Amino acid sequence: MDILQAAMDVSLCRAVSITTAGSSRAPLPIRAGRIGASLAARAYRVDLRDHLIFPGLINAHEHLHVNAVPPLKTGAPFPNSYAWIAAFRAHFEQPAVIAALQVPKDLRLRHGALKNLLAGTTCVVHHDPWHAALDAAGFPVALLREFDWCYALAGPGYGPPVRASFAATPPRRPWMIHLAEGTDATAQAELDELDRLGCLAANSVLVHGVGLSRRDIERVIAAGAAVVWCPGSNRALLGRTLDPRRLCEAGRLLLGSDSRLSGERDLLEELRLALDGYGLTPAQLFGLVTRDAARILGLPGRGRLSPGAHADLLVVGDRGGDPLRSLLGIGRSEIRAVVRDGRPQITDPDFAHWFAALGIDTMPVTLDGRAKLIDRRLADPALLALEPGLAAACDARLLAAGAR
Repeated sequence: MDILQAAMDVSLCRAVSITTAGSSRAPLPIRAGRIGASLAARAYRVDLRDHLIFPGLINAHEHLHVNAVPPLKTGAPFPNSYAWIAAFRAHFEQPAVIAALQVPKDLRLRHGALKNLLAGTTCVVHHDPWHAALDAAGFPVALLREFDWCYALAGPGYGPPVRASFAATPPRRPWMIHLAEGTDATAQAELDELDRLGCLAANSVLVHGVGLSRRDIERVIAAGAAVVWCPGSNRALLGRTLDPRRLCEAGRLLLGSDSRLSGERDLLEELRLALDGYGLTPAQLFGLVTRDAARILGLPGRGRLSPGAHADLLVVGDRGGDPLRSLLGIGRSEIRAVVRDGRPQITDPDFAHWFAALGIDTMPVTLDGRAKLIDRRLADPALLALEPGLAAACDARLLAAGAR
């Protein structure tokens, strides 16, 4: 790539930029991968009239490496996470699951990241042991790096021990744990146990929380802790999810997709599920995956479009009315462009000039039947093959011809 092209300033013009603080019709400058403070005289202009620009979404809970594993076919809801973990152990002995897990882990991690990127998620919390692949250049999404974790109060036998992990975590650094993941007495007792261990504090981030009572939720809020809500996964495995309203009102709620092993396809699908069924407004839902997630997780450069923030964004067509309704409820193929650190990653074909101006080599693909252009660095055939609905354009044409 030409050095001048790599350093080129870009001005996104005539769009409406949307954040939790409001909207702006001013051009959005991008400089060196960040949102700029002012427009450069020689910036490359991208005309986005009739479009809306949003910050890239933040997925507060993911297991990136299992998104291509066939999901467990559940019957009756499980009483708690330990029961479904036992069922998953048997599931992992199925031939299709064994085959999926034989795919190298570094490729499976990149696939989970690509899944998120395609849906406008540019930053992810991976709640599992760190892997060298996550540090590789060109990894599709940004990751929360400054945090500590354990898996759960009991089982599944890996990850740091609860009390030692929490004690080693600096007070301002998020500490994450699956907690109260169930509807029975075992799940309902877990917040008391966490508190008894001295691990309920302002930096505690509790994942799922389905078994939390109203009193428990008030204790979480009083401690300054937070809960990651994963409604799709909760409904699939446990038959219900928590009532998110009180935690959301207190600013102590985030949203996660878990993984396709149990959850929805991606974070957009989680937002669609949550949109009309749980008493939260579009503005509140948008905050869960931008402002609130960035604040709780210690990510000041994410979830906003103000000067100095990472130029991670998604562009959608303006459907009129409430701008947030143009984002919430859409599918991933309806996103016009996903941008990471100022570089378009996947767009509709009419944005080819944007890639070209920055010297980015592209490849034509189809996403859920729609033509797209993708940064060729993401177009590893082995990676594309793992993602349902995503195919190189030539492969898609061959499939269509075969169908005829």
